[in-house]
Amino acid sequence: MKPWYFQNRGGVMTGILVMLLPMLFPSLFTPLTHASPSVFSEWKAPKPRHLPLLKSALQLESSNAEQSDLWAPLEDQGWRPCFESINAPSLPQKSQGYIQAFLDGGLNQQRMGICDAVAVAKILNATLVIPHLEVNPVWQDSSSFMDIFDVDHFINVLKDDISIVKELPDEFSWSTREYYATAIRATRVKTAPVHASANWYLENVLPLLQSYGIAAISPFSHRLSFDNLPRDIQQLRCKVNFKALAFVPHIRELGDALVSRLRYPHGDTGAPSTDYLLEITGVGDKQRAGKFVVLHLRFDKDMAAHSACDFGGGKAEKLALAKYRQTIWQGRVLNSQFTDEELRNQGRCPLTPEEIGLLLAALGFDNNTRLYLASHKVYGGKARISTLRELFPLMEDKKSLASAEERVHIKGKASLLAALDYYISMHSDIFISASPGNMHNALVGHRTFENLKTIRPNMALLGQLFLNKNISWSAFQQAVVEGHQNRLGQLRLRKPKQSIYTYPAPDCMCHA
Repeated sequence: MKPWYFQNRGGVMTGILVMLLPMLFPSLFTPLTHASPSVFSEWKAPKPRHLPLLKSALQLESSNAEQSDLWAPLEDQGWRPCFESINAPSLPQKSQGYIQAFLDGGLNQQRMGICDAVAVAKILNATLVIPHLEVNPVWQDSSSFMDIFDVDHFINVLKDDISIVKELPDEFSWSTREYYATAIRATRVKTAPVHASANWYLENVLPLLQSYGIAAISPFSHRLSFDNLPRDIQQLRCKVNFKALAFVPHIRELGDALVSRLRYPHGDTGAPSTDYLLEITGVGDKQRAGKFVVLHLRFDKDMAAHSACDFGGGKAEKLALAKYRQTIWQGRVLNSQFTDEELRNQGRCPLTPEEIGLLLAALGFDNNTRLYLASHKVYGGKARISTLRELFPLMEDKKSLASAEERVHIKGKASLLAALDYYISMHSDIFISASPGNMHNALVGHRTFENLKTIRPNMALLGQLFLNKNISWSAFQQAVVEGHQNRLGQLRLRKPKQSIYTYPAPDCMCHA
């Protein structure tokens, strides 16, 4: 097998340059761990890659008719949530034992794991211990379940479905994460296959519960099938996801404040009073509330490297991303086997801030649009999002909307920052994501459940359009509008193997 640096179609010279770069610039590539906070330099952001389209977009003036259609809420699609009608068996008189789940990933992957853990506890008639959230090597956040979610609300909502405890009783106090990290333990389940069936848990985990009174499942990510499960189990998963998992009060309170500032940008601390609006307009505040769109822009270093796409930073950026892939994943990134053109034609390249801005402009959003940017640290910093800000000067984010005092409890905590973005996204008029991923999937499903408008970018179409350097603005806009007519939040029924958290119908929704 060829060495990793010759596997990329960039050729032999790219491989040699990747090898030589650390010798030529040793300060750039100091030894690092998987959790290194500064893996490669922030290269100077490239110039706009689609300058003709950008110039046209900056000169646009949207018509009132376009704006009216754009912001119109989704029509009633005839589906309703129906997990309230669960006719599940009552709690068993005796629990089979305690189930522990150790959840890796970021906030939204852990969220899905929590829902699956509840479902597994139900299948086994076991008592669930509040799940343990592992420290993600990329985000480096040690926030616990109770730091993020309202644990009392969680337990109360599910009290008729399963038994839940915050901590193990004293006789099982030895069963800690540290205990399982030091050796092979009889009570730890390491072999749960991805998308395991209910029968797998009954055959492999129930005997442990019956023998030891406890079982710890780790890893526990995507370890429960989406298919061939009883309807009450499926609905229970949705009940957890859409009702039991509420964020802690300080996240909800800060989220409400920021939503209010987005809707009432001219108020000092939030929405103007109803009395004041009645006095000057004769209408209530809901009629004067402004509309806003949330853009989830996941464009961090980790994503940029893993995508293996070219983002316009030249050789320096390409080599830095190749070095990152080798250091973090030993070069094992499937996308790196393809050229940038192949990846874009397949819709496998995340949209850059410039490209998502052009998509929004083509759909009809203009420079008066209030745009909330939900993102972690953007690769390339402020320079990289300068074209997006040029298109949408009213763009806001957590830092611009909230004071330093308000952000003190979430500063540096990736999970809490993501929770705040999630909360604001669920209260927006429109949500759009620049790249598929766990947050995108979670919000698509949650907003489908609530019948809220959500734009799903047609990645393959956009990749092909952006490769065409001679396309006119009118042709680009027409292709974008036509290619997204059925991607505005219209309900799609779940297909086999698809996630119930992204497609809650028909398992958790009923046709009215």
